[in-house]
Amino acid sequence: MAQTKAEAEPDQPDEQLDRAIEELRGVLREEEKRPGDAFQSGANSSIIMTIPVDVQIILGSTEMPVSELMALQKGSTVALNRRIGEPVDVVVNGRNIARGEITVLESDPTRFGIRLTEIIAAAKSA
Repeated sequence: MAQTKAEAEPDQPDEQLDRAIEELRGVLREEEKRPGDAFQSGANSSIIMTIPVDVQIILGSTEMPVSELMALQKGSTVALNRRIGEPVDVVVNGRNIARGEITVLESDPTRFGIRLTEIIAAAKSA
């Protein structure tokens, strides 16, 4: 059955991202069921793999008056709204998709990374 243009190319970037995330999750679930098989890249997965995304790890945030912001200098400390040990947010293209904990990389102890502890389910569009 042929797809209409609206079905093939969502108008909103959020819809396109939602569709790509759900399709990727489906592919990953199928791969988990077939651990012995090598990943086969079909037409749909190659489209997903070329979508550029902006990934941010949010440690916390704060609000301050401009005067305090302008007074910051080297060595200043800014208190964030999170405590040590609280999960950090993983944000992709402005959307919170997961939470995790900060960890030191085993392969390079001078760097740190994020160990995902929770994947946030995608909200379905109405």
